[in-house]
Amino acid sequence: MTTARHGARAPARWRMFAYGLVLLAMCLLAASAGASLPHLFPTTLTLDSDARLPAPTRYTYRGIHTTLMRGVEAPLRVRLEATVPAALNDVLAFYRTELRKLGWQEQRDDAVIGADHVQLAFVSPLGPAALKLDRKDSGTSVHLVQKNADTATKANVLPEPGQAKLVFSNIGDKEAVLEINEQTIPRVAGTNAVALDLVPGKYSYGLSVAGRLATTNTLTVAAGDTWELTVGRDGDAWPPLQLY
Repeated sequence: MTTARHGARAPARWRMFAYGLVLLAMCLLAASAGASLPHLFPTTLTLDSDARLPAPTRYTYRGIHTTLMRGVEAPLRVRLEATVPAALNDVLAFYRTELRKLGWQEQRDDAVIGADHVQLAFVSPLGPAALKLDRKDSGTSVHLVQKNADTATKANVLPEPGQAKLVFSNIGDKEAVLEINEQTIPRVAGTNAVALDLVPGKYSYGLSVAGRLATTNTLTVAAGDTWELTVGRDGDAWPPLQLY
């Protein structure tokens, strides 16, 4: 004779207790997921009062960059780079609200707003400013720039209206020559930088120093921008640097 043995059934009160433990575990798992994946559980973005430029307290990356000129205390340009674990529309709403509080005036005619990219121009109390947002993985990348027109005037690098400016510096010990826009501009070692105005656009240029191979590259300039090309102490051409 074969005897079939069935598993014992727990009393109903124990089964209810077990179900409660499973439910509790599921709730803890959901809470853990919310902490590690905040974009799935969106919350209101809060301003970080310690940030140099407006930024939310929630971020996975944040960096601040300043451009300074010798002899002038205030920076020419301040740039914020950040990645925020939130939807692009939420980040856009945060910046429109916070920048408005600071007196930044949005130039609506220049706005570019898409599902994955936003570009806004502003006039801030210090000078021109711009905000770029891009959808990045599960969050939004932020590129916020503010220029200081008063500092640019003091440093003599403020572009003419509708123009761009290029500053050429040679801090090496040999003469350097810049060729751009059908112009040849020599700078003897130890002399002050020279500036020239350019129509906004894309330019090919060459930098040469005696005894070294010439360096060629391209530079795209926009109206209101100031860029610097520098030959370093060792005679190498530095990458273009946006001053303003």
